[in-house]
Amino acid sequence: MNSQYRKPLPSTRLDYFDTRAAVDAIKPGAYATLPYVSRVLAEQLVRRCEPALLTDALTQLIERRQDLDFPWYPARVVCHDILGQTALVDLAGLRDAIADKGGDPSQVNPVVPTQLIVDHSLAVECGGFDPDAFAKNRAIEDRRNEDRFHFINWTRTAFKNVDVIPAGNGIMHQINLEKMSPVIQARDGVAFPDTCVGTDSHTPHVDALGVIAIGVGGLEAETVMLGHPSMMRLPDIVGVKLSGQRQSGITATDIVLALTEFLRKERVVGAWVEFFGEGADSLSIGDRATISNMCPEYGATAAMFYIDGQTIDYLKLTGREPEQVALVENYARLTGLWADDLATAQYQRVLEFDLSSVERNMAGPSNPHKRLPTSALAERGIAANLAAAREQEAQGLLPDGAVIIAAITSCTNTSNPRNVVAAALLAKKANQLGLTRKPWVKTSFAPGSKVAKLYLEDAGLLGELEQLGFGIVAYACTTCNGMSGALDPAIQQEIIDRDLYATAVLSGNRNFDGRIHPYAKQAFLASPPLVVAYAIAGTMRFDIERDVLGVVDGREIRLKDLWPSDEEIDAIVAASVKPEQFQQIYIPMFDLGTAEQAKSPLYDWRPQSTYIRRPPYWEGALAGERTLRGMRPLALLPDNITTDHLSPSNAILANSAAGEYLAKMGLPEEDFNSYATHRGDHLTAQRATFANPQLVNEMAVVNGEVKKGSLARVEPDGQVMRMWEAIETYMQRKQPLIIVAGADYGQGSSRDWAAKGVRLAGVEAIAAEGFERIHRTNLVGMGVLPLEFKPGVNRKTLNLDGSETYDVEGDIAPRGELTLVIHRQNGERVAVPMTCRLDTAAEVRVYQAGGVLQRFAQDFLAGQPA
Repeated sequence: MNSQYRKPLPSTRLDYFDTRAAVDAIKPGAYATLPYVSRVLAEQLVRRCEPALLTDALTQLIERRQDLDFPWYPARVVCHDILGQTALVDLAGLRDAIADKGGDPSQVNPVVPTQLIVDHSLAVECGGFDPDAFAKNRAIEDRRNEDRFHFINWTRTAFKNVDVIPAGNGIMHQINLEKMSPVIQARDGVAFPDTCVGTDSHTPHVDALGVIAIGVGGLEAETVMLGHPSMMRLPDIVGVKLSGQRQSGITATDIVLALTEFLRKERVVGAWVEFFGEGADSLSIGDRATISNMCPEYGATAAMFYIDGQTIDYLKLTGREPEQVALVENYARLTGLWADDLATAQYQRVLEFDLSSVERNMAGPSNPHKRLPTSALAERGIAANLAAAREQEAQGLLPDGAVIIAAITSCTNTSNPRNVVAAALLAKKANQLGLTRKPWVKTSFAPGSKVAKLYLEDAGLLGELEQLGFGIVAYACTTCNGMSGALDPAIQQEIIDRDLYATAVLSGNRNFDGRIHPYAKQAFLASPPLVVAYAIAGTMRFDIERDVLGVVDGREIRLKDLWPSDEEIDAIVAASVKPEQFQQIYIPMFDLGTAEQAKSPLYDWRPQSTYIRRPPYWEGALAGERTLRGMRPLALLPDNITTDHLSPSNAILANSAAGEYLAKMGLPEEDFNSYATHRGDHLTAQRATFANPQLVNEMAVVNGEVKKGSLARVEPDGQVMRMWEAIETYMQRKQPLIIVAGADYGQGSSRDWAAKGVRLAGVEAIAAEGFERIHRTNLVGMGVLPLEFKPGVNRKTLNLDGSETYDVEGDIAPRGELTLVIHRQNGERVAVPMTCRLDTAAEVRVYQAGGVLQRFAQDFLAGQPA
C-alpha cells in the first residue's frame, strides 16, 4: 500500500516494509527513540494504513500523542473454546440473520486466520491420585460437551480460515508460545512481526517472545475476525527496568507475584509494559512467559520482552524450523526489534524492580495482587491455631483451614519447565522420606502442554509426582478456571455441616472468591513446589516455612529439607527438555488432515441443547431502541467487582437458577458442567448473571444488613429475592435497568457474558468510578453505555440506596460529557456530570447500532449486491 517503503529483506526471498525510513522521514532520528511496542505498531501502519492517513498515524507514535484513533490489524485471532465457540455461535447466528434479510450467509467468515483450541471445558472430576484420571476426565468431558463439540466440529469446514485443535492437547497460551507463533510472519512474500488478539485475558503470555498479543473479549475478537481493524489510541507505554539476579531457591512464580503487587501499586492499569535491563536479559523465556502471563493481574494490557538470544534459543529448543529461526533473528536485527537496538528507547515513565529483593511468595486470600510472603504467614494471621487444627484431624475431622484442593495448573506455571521440575524434585524428596498428602486434599496436575509429560518421564520424575497424588489429570485449563470438579461427597457435606473454613492452593493466576470451588472459601496462589508442600501440610493454618511436615527417624522435616537446589533444577532442565519432544507432540497435532465438508453454511440448531442455541441479538428487546430513561438499578456494587461476580465460570450447583433450569431440561446433576461451558446457550448463560455467592449487592438489605449472595431488591416493591427472579420480574415489566458501581468494575477474565448477561437483563447503562479495559470494550460491544463518575463522586457521596430512577441526558460523543439525572423517591432531582466511556468514534458507531454484531449486519447488508 505504501510501496515506496517495501524493500527486499537481505538473505531471503521476502520483502519487508522499512518502518525506520517511514518514521525518520517525518522526524529524523525519531525511530531510535520509539519503544518496542511503537515500532511494531508503526510497521503495521506502514504496511496496511491508507497512504493519506499514514503521516498523521505515525505522528501519534512519534510525538506520544493520544488524541487520534489509528487502526491496528492483528495478524491472527487465537481463541479458547468458551469464548471462541461463543464467538463462532454469534457468527453462525449472524449468518442466519443475513440469510433472513436475503444476504449470502456463506460470505460471513473470519477474514483473519483464527485458531481455536479446546482447552477450557474439562473439569477435574477425578483427582491425580487416580491412575486413570486422565482417561476418565476426558471421557466425562466428551460426554458432557457433545453438543458443543458437534458445533465446533461443524465450524472446522463450515467457516473458512478457522483451524481447530481438539480437546486434550493443551492450553491455548502454551500452544501459542511453543508452536503457533512464528514471531515473524511471512505472508504473500512479505515478512512482518507476528501480532494477535486472543479471547482470554492471559493472551499476553506470548508477549515473552516479543509478539504483541493482547486479550480481548469475544465481541472485539469477532470484529477483528471479520476483517475490521481494532481502532486504538497510543497507549501509555511504561518501561520496567529489571535489575539484579534472583536469590537461590526463588521461582519465577515468586518473582511474578512480587511484580504483580509492585505494578498494581504503580498503577499500570491499561498500560503496555516493556521489560528491559540486565535482570530481564537473565530470564529464560519460561520465566518471561510467567511474568507476561500475569499481565491482567497487574492490570496492564501487554507485557513485552524484546527479541534477543534467549528468544532464538527458545525457538530452537521448541523445534521451530531452522529457516524460521534465521528469519526471526535476521528481521529483528535489521528492523530494530533486537534488544541491543532498543537502548535508546524512551518511555513516558520508567519503573525499576530489583529481582534480588524477591523472597518466597504466595498471593491471597482472594486477590492475585495481594502478595503474601511465606515468611509472614503467622503475622498475617493465616498460619494460626495449628494445634487446634491438628487436634481436629486427630479426632477424624477436617481441620480448620483444610486445603481441599491443591492443583498444579495454569499456563502461568506449567509453561515453565523449571517450575514443573522443581515441584517434581520436591515430591521426590518427600517420597524418599515417606511423607504423603493428606487424604482430604484433592490433588491434580494439569500441564499446559503434552511436552511436560515427555521431559518429566525423561528425567524419571513423573512417577514421583504420581506417588504424591499429582498424576496428570488433563492437558487443559482446569482449576484456575474454576473447573476443579466435584469434591468427595462426605468431605463436601462436612464442610457444609460445620461451616468449615476450607481453602484451595493452586499454581494459577486467579484466586477471586468463589472462583476455584464453591466450597473453598478462599484460595491462595503459589508456585508448583509450594502446592505440593501444602498437599502434605493439609491446612492453611500451617506455617509452611517453619512448621514440621513430618518426623522421620526422629528428625523433624521442614520445607527447607525438601526444597531442591537451583543446580539440581537447572541440570535436569538442560538434560531432559529437548527439541525432538516438541516436534513429537506438535507435528501430528497440527497435521489436521481432511474433514467432511459441512453440508450447509447455516447451522442446524438443536432445539433441546443447553449448550448451543441460536443467539437472540437481532430479535425482541435487543432490536429495540434504548431509551436511557426511567432506569431502575439492578444493583449497587462496591469496588473491585470482577467478571467472576458478573458471570461465574465454575461448577453449576443444583440450587442455583441455572441448575434448576438444567434440571427442567432433563440433565442429571452430575452433568450440569460449568457455567463457562454453557455460554453458547443464552437461556442457561443468562441465569449465571450475578450468580456468584460472594456477590455484595448493597441493595439486598435484610433485617437492616446487606446480605451477601446472588440477590437483588425489586423496586418499587422493595422485595429482596434471588437475582435471576428479580431479572425475570423486570424483563416481564420491560423495565430498563442501570447498574451503579465503584472502582475497577469488571476486572478479571475477558468474559463476554459479563456484558451479554446484563444486556439481556435489560441493563442500558453502567455508572461506575472506573472500568477494567476488556470489560468496558465488551459493554460497548453489547450496546451498553459505560458512564464514569467524575473524581470524588460516587454512589456514597450521592447517598444512593437503590430506590431511585435514572435518566441519561446529552449528546453521545467519544469521551464527551453526559448528565446522569437521579430522581429520588421524595421527588428530588439530582443532575450528575458523567464521562461517556465510548472512547472512539468507532465505539460510538457500534453503540448506536446496538452492538458489534448489529453494526456488522447493517454494514454487510448495505454492501451486498441487490
